[in-house]
Order: sequence, then structure tokens, then C-alpha cells
Amino acid sequence: MKSALESFGITIEEIGRDWHVNPGPLQGGGTIACGLAGTVMRFLPIVAALASGSTTFDGDPQARSRPMKTTIDSLRQLGVQVSNTDAHLPFTVHGTGVVDERFVEIDASASSQFVSALLLAGSRFQNGIEIHHKGEFIPSLPHIDMSISMLQLHGVEVESTFDSAADVKWKIAPTSIRAADTTIEPDLSNALPFLAAAMVTGGSVTIKDWPVESTQAGWKAPQILQKMGARFRLDEEGLTLHGPEKITGIDENLSDVGELTPVLVSIAAFAETPSHFYGIGHLRGHETNRLEALTTEFAKCGANIEETIDGLTIAPSTMHASVFETYNDHRMVMAASVLGLNVPGIEIINPETVSKTLPEFQQLWASMLGINNAL
Repeated sequence: MKSALESFGITIEEIGRDWHVNPGPLQGGGTIACGLAGTVMRFLPIVAALASGSTTFDGDPQARSRPMKTTIDSLRQLGVQVSNTDAHLPFTVHGTGVVDERFVEIDASASSQFVSALLLAGSRFQNGIEIHHKGEFIPSLPHIDMSISMLQLHGVEVESTFDSAADVKWKIAPTSIRAADTTIEPDLSNALPFLAAAMVTGGSVTIKDWPVESTQAGWKAPQILQKMGARFRLDEEGLTLHGPEKITGIDENLSDVGELTPVLVSIAAFAETPSHFYGIGHLRGHETNRLEALTTEFAKCGANIEETIDGLTIAPSTMHASVFETYNDHRMVMAASVLGLNVPGIEIINPETVSKTLPEFQQLWASMLGINNAL
């Protein structure tokens, strides 16, 4: 993301752990390598529409299968020319520096990122933006709330109208974006494998600096684990979670917290009763087809797991050692790490892919376990 923004002519200066972001006229003309990052491939094409010149977007082979039709359709509705034939990466956005059109009607049921991308850029359009989602429910709605909170911090007001989960509107007037100093919360979903370690071993773990309130989906993890038998408290030391003697399976709608699914599957695999996770059909379009990947890899370990139309069911079983493929997906590494705590001999392929969101994962995991090398 940083490299891509810099390719538009934005200056980002790193001072210790701080970043100083200095805006400037946006210039297109380059090629942005998105890797597997959904936020890059879905957020920055809208920015490219405000740049002068053409910008090409491409990514890893798996990224080329991720749904991009909504992004491309949105740009075309806004009057932006896009060179593409099949609604996937690669494609080229031909920016002119100005976006005149205001109205966009989309189906964002595949990802909340389609809405957030338009919201974050919409105030810079000549006439602002009005977004109308019409389709199935939007997954990961807390992520849109995070985007709106960030916009408000920078002086941009968003008017939201929820007629139903399948009929939602957002409106932003054209306005300048106010500079602001911001402290970015840590990614709370990255704490889940450490909380899961306490769950599957009957131990305890403390996560420092856990916020009292947050719009992040990961903030809901302790409440979900409580349903599975955990006890937790939040005090000046942080969030402390105690795992249960016996894990209870749950029936849970994860549509708002889909990124928690892989690690929750690892916990459910050790439960004494079945679990059913649903509302997560959109995970088929993530870094990998996560529903298929989880079903395949956990079945190889002897888990009783089945893929449903919009989720997964996991029933009690006896598991054994296996080679666990991770599909270049950081969440799969985290899921396998939790599984390996109770199943000796789990071999994790390409554990380094976890560095996508938590470069220190292996070090932190080893430290928690009191050993020198965890993975």
C-alpha cells in the first residue's frame, strides 16, 4: 500500500514507528503490484481515477481470480474509463484527475471493501458521491464503520440510510479532507490465535492494551470464545482469557467477523460438540478460497469438517499429523499453529506468509510457549 501510494506521487516519511504522509497532485502512469492484498486492489483503483494518467493494476495468480467486477463497474458508472475484458485483474484505470459523476449503484455482497473504497475517495469527487448497495447483505460491516470513523476524524461527514441489510445508501458531499494526527489501533484479529492457544490448552493468556471499545471485527473475539467456554476479564493489565476444561461447539453467524473463521475452526476442531459457522460464503473470494482450503487441510488431519453453502460445520473427531498447506494465506498459518498445539507432527508449509499482517508472529508465538523456535 505504501509503495503504491508513493507511485502516485504521495510522500511518506518514516520516523521511527511513525509515518508522516504528505499529499500532493496525484500522477498515474505506473503499474501497481497488488500481491494478494484486497485493500490495494480494491481501494486504490478509485484513487487512480483522481490521478492524471493511466495506472495498471495486477497481482499474484490467486489475486487474478478475486472478484473485481464491482470495482470496475463503480468506476465506469463514475465516468472513468477502465480497460478490462473479464472483470478481474489485470486492468488499467485511465484517470483524468477529475471525477464528475456522483451516483453509483452496486452489489457489495462479495466484500465491504467495495463500499469503503468509494467512501474514502468520494469527498474528492467534483460533486461528492452517493452509493446505493442493492443485493444480498454486506459482509464485514464493521469494516465500513471503521472507514466512516476515519473519515469523520478527517472532517468528512457520511450520511447513511439503512432501509434493510440488502438496501443501504451512503452520501458524502464534496469537501476537503482535513489533516489529522492518528494513532492506529493494532489489528485485533491478529490476537485471536494467541487467545485460541489458551482455549485449546486450557491455559491463560493476556493481551496488553486491549481497547475498551473498537469498531474492529476482532474486538468481538472474546465474546465468541466465551460462548465456547472461555472466561475473560479486561483491566489495566489488558485482556486476560482463561481457556475451559472442555470446549463447547457453537452455532454462530460470522458474517461481520469472517476473518476470524480460520482460527475459530481450529478451536472448534477440539470441541466436544459440533459447531456450525455460517454467513461466510464471501470467504471463497479472499486471499484464497478459505472455505475450500480449510475443509481440505483439516480433513487431511482427520477432522470431521464439511463445507456448506455459506459456511462450515465441524464435528468432534480424532486428529493426526499431516502436512498443512497455507495457500499464501496468513490466516491459514495462524489456524495451523493453533492446531499444532494439540496435534503433534503438524508440518506447516510456508509459515513465513504470516508476515503479511504480523511479521513478529513466530517470535511472539515462541515467546508465549516459552521456547526458542515455534514454527
